[in-house]
Amino acid sequence: MSLQEKQTIAMIQSTMESCPFKTAMSGTAGFVMGGAFGLFMSSFEYSGPNMNEEIANQTTKQQIKAAFKDMSSRSYSMAKNFAVVGAIYSGSECCIESYRAKNDLYNSMAAGCFTGGALAVRAGPQAAAFGCAGFAAFSTAIDWYMRRD
Repeated sequence: MSLQEKQTIAMIQSTMESCPFKTAMSGTAGFVMGGAFGLFMSSFEYSGPNMNEEIANQTTKQQIKAAFKDMSSRSYSMAKNFAVVGAIYSGSECCIESYRAKNDLYNSMAAGCFTGGALAVRAGPQAAAFGCAGFAAFSTAIDWYMRRD
């Protein structure tokens, strides 16, 4: 392997390990997963006892058109939400890990607290505190489970 190839590989690896790249990848993955989840969840809206009477009285073509319109808007909305959560969490965890120069449970706890607080800050300080505590507990539990032997 030549020196130029080694330098190229090192540059690619350092790019993939950078916080902006990790944040963008988490946001993209969150968008895709959120879209799929939103599509799946919205498919239950138009079946069985949940069907709106206004929709039930329409023609089949109108029902399908309304269902697809609603499914696409719900999928897009959920995709955006998942992308934001993934990007905030991943970016904050990467920055905390870079600052602390350690990879442990405290990084996920702090990133979870930051993410939960940031997502709930518009609802007030009490909601931000509960969001911080809840998201920190959840992300710590998930990280602990993923790290156990």
